[in-house]
Amino acid sequence: MAPRTPALAIHIEDLVVGFGRQTVLDHLSLDVYSGEIIGLVGASGGGKSVLLRTIIGLLPKRRGRIEVLGTDFDTSPEEDVQLIGRRWGILFQQGALFSSLTVLQNVQFPMREHLALPQTLMDEVALAKLEMVGLGKSDAAKFPAELSGGMTKRAALARALALDPEIVFLDEPTSGLDPISAGDFDSLIMTLQRTLGLTVFMITHDLDSLYTICNRVAALAAGKIVAIGPMSEVLASPHPWVQAYFRGTRGRKRTQAG
Repeated sequence: MAPRTPALAIHIEDLVVGFGRQTVLDHLSLDVYSGEIIGLVGASGGGKSVLLRTIIGLLPKRRGRIEVLGTDFDTSPEEDVQLIGRRWGILFQQGALFSSLTVLQNVQFPMREHLALPQTLMDEVALAKLEMVGLGKSDAAKFPAELSGGMTKRAALARALALDPEIVFLDEPTSGLDPISAGDFDSLIMTLQRTLGLTVFMITHDLDSLYTICNRVAALAAGKIVAIGPMSEVLASPHPWVQAYFRGTRGRKRTQAG
């Protein structure tokens, strides 16, 4: 019996997104499978964050189809589309914590927006999410300005997990971190993915992340996905941008080591 194809968490077909006369995503298609960690790479300004923001509804598309967790954003009732937003969590590149709120209050923000919980229960749940990402009770009372870069990422990840999402979007989760902190954060993502059964859609330039925790890698160039698959398959792609990215001076040592 042939192995079953994993269920789709995200289906993108023939997506076109642009600004004015500029086309950023040019008939892009991409499938993300449930339970995988997929890493999206591309040139700076090449459309990676545009793709993420289009999927979550922050940017309009010109054409194409986006389906998340079985819900087609064009044909489903508006209330169904809104409910999908409660089934994903997002970690933006700089954490995007609210500076005037404590860490605990930041984690509770999605709960206040979507859930009707008594304060005591909300406190318990938020503290559990912080513990899940390696932060303690003493960290909960701090404000974002009091956190290190690594702690900021962890607090933002705890907020992304606040509603027990099925999909987590990560935008450059290890940017700005030293190699040890970045490695620890990668290990945290992998542990959470396995423990919670998450689907992880990760934008990253971090070669170590791509090699160590991603089940598949998708390369975005000229507005399209030009290579996708396990790292070994992506490395074999003849596309010039893929070869320059992974076989160039800065990528060569890590590629040979892999």
